[in-house]
Parts: sequence; structure tokens; C-alpha cells
Amino acid sequence: MTTYLPGIAGTDAAAVYAEALRRLADAGLGPGDVVHVTEYGTEYGTGAVAARDRLLDGHRAPVSVVPVAGFPDPADTFAVELAVFPGGGDLIDAGDGGVLRVAGDLVHLPGVHTTTGEFRDQYRWCLTRLGSLLRAAGLGLDALVRTTDFTATATRAEYPRCGRPRRELLGPVFPSAAGILVDTPVEPGAAVSLDALAARGPLRAVNPGWARYDTLTYQPGIVAGNTLVMSGFGALDPSSQLAVHDGDLLAQAAFIYDNVDLVAGGATVTRLLEYVTPAGVADHGRLAAMRAERYPGAAVTSVVCSALLRPEFLLEVVPTAVLP
Repeated sequence: MTTYLPGIAGTDAAAVYAEALRRLADAGLGPGDVVHVTEYGTEYGTGAVAARDRLLDGHRAPVSVVPVAGFPDPADTFAVELAVFPGGGDLIDAGDGGVLRVAGDLVHLPGVHTTTGEFRDQYRWCLTRLGSLLRAAGLGLDALVRTTDFTATATRAEYPRCGRPRRELLGPVFPSAAGILVDTPVEPGAAVSLDALAARGPLRAVNPGWARYDTLTYQPGIVAGNTLVMSGFGALDPSSQLAVHDGDLLAQAAFIYDNVDLVAGGATVTRLLEYVTPAGVADHGRLAAMRAERYPGAAVTSVVCSALLRPEFLLEVVPTAVLP
């Protein structure tokens, strides 16, 4: 089963990766067990690449690079989250620098982006690129279980335009999804970057009865094997489609967790990826007790994004769970 180490943040990539190596060792794991690396940073340079290469020590794993506005601790500038699987699963070299890791039922892919074309053209290119990577594993875009797209606040009005390429290229079981606003692109000219997870075998959509998803190109959750991969949840009432608890981070978090639990059912939440807005940072530390009570033992990674797709949102939570 793929598991996640809690995000490790700091001011120096080499020190962050050294701590990651220590935590791997504490868990009885090593670089050869890593199946995906996600790097978050307010700045990105060759130091992070060199530190990652030292940790992996020749082991090849897909990498996603996510620029962020900051971290809950304002002193931090860089963070790493590692997905691990005993033995490292199976390596697939898709060519053109594309590396995948198949770990049990899950297929881990690198982040993708382009600098050519307008917003919708770039979004379509990203999906097409994911499809070409998946073909190397004998799969197609119908194997996707979650997409996370990173776009800029300035393109918020254009965001609905990504619905067309998603509807044309994805499905018949639409994946779960999250949409995050980051005002520093992964590369100048990239209007969108896409992170994704896929799976082998049959997929099953999970929806506790929310009719709004009947017209959307994503689902609240997707079951692949014994893993429940969920969408990003903000403080949005699924029935009225209205944002709730404007300006109150703790109330938004409680509302989000209630909806996560509805989707999870009896599954155990094992990972929480939190995107908090600058307006929510001051109260973020107060979430720790609530989160620990609701999801004891879950690996938590928290970063500060520029904004979220609904201006009222202070927090978006992207959970993963394991079925009993």
C-alpha cells in the first residue's frame, strides 16, 4: 500500500531532504521505496534538484514541482512530501523524461505543464501528455483517479473553460479533482500545471448523494483497489452550492471534515493535503487539535496558496483514505 510521509518544511532544500532521509530510515524504508516526490517552494533552483538527487541516490521516481505563496510557518521556503511503497513498485520509463512508478493498484505520474498556447489549450495539452505517459503503462486517461490543477488568480474567470477538454478526454468515470490558485507559475508562460494519480483495475465513483456532481467532470471520490482517492473539499454546501462560514477558518475546517467523513464512510483517512490562503494562515495552527482528533495518524502536509477558486474559501483539503 502506498503511504505518505508528512510534509517536511524548512529554509534549505539540503536540510529538508536530509530530514526526509532520516524519517524514511525511522520507518524502516529507504530511497528505493520512494514512488513519488512533491516539492513545494516559494522559490525554486538547482539546489533543490541536487538535494533530491542526493536523497534518491540513483533511484528514479516521478516528481511534481508546485510553487506556493508560502507556508504556515512564514520562515519556511521549501517543503517535500514523499509517497512510499515497500520495494518501490515498478519503474516505467515513458521516454522524454517521463518516469512513472506503479505501486500496487496506484500509478504515480510526474507533474506536467507547457508554455505554449492559451489557457484551455494548455489544459488540453496537459491531459494529452498524461495520456501519453499512461500509455507507457498500458493505460489510458480513463485510469486517472485524481487531477490537481494549479492556475493563477488572474485566470479564475477562465477556469470554467477547462471543463470542455476534461469532458472530451476524461471518463467515463470522471476522476476526483482539486483546483488551486498559485500566482507564481512552475515556469514562465505556464498558465496551468497538472498533477495526477492513476490506478490499474476497475474504478468506482463515490458520491454520498450530491446532485451537483451530475453535471461536473469530477467526482467526490474514486475507489481504486483498497484506496479511496478524494477531491479537494472547501466550505461549499453541496446542496445550495453556496460558500459557508465566510471568514472563519475553524468553522470552514469543521464543515470540510464533515463532508470528508460523508465520502469516506468507514474508510480511514491516512493523508490530508491542506491548501490554506494567506487570509487563513493566522488561524491555521488552531486546526491541529481538531484535525488530530478527527484523523489520528493521518500524514498532513500544509502549504499556503495564493487563493482558492471560491474567494470565500480559506482552506481546501485533499484527503486520501484506505478502505477497511
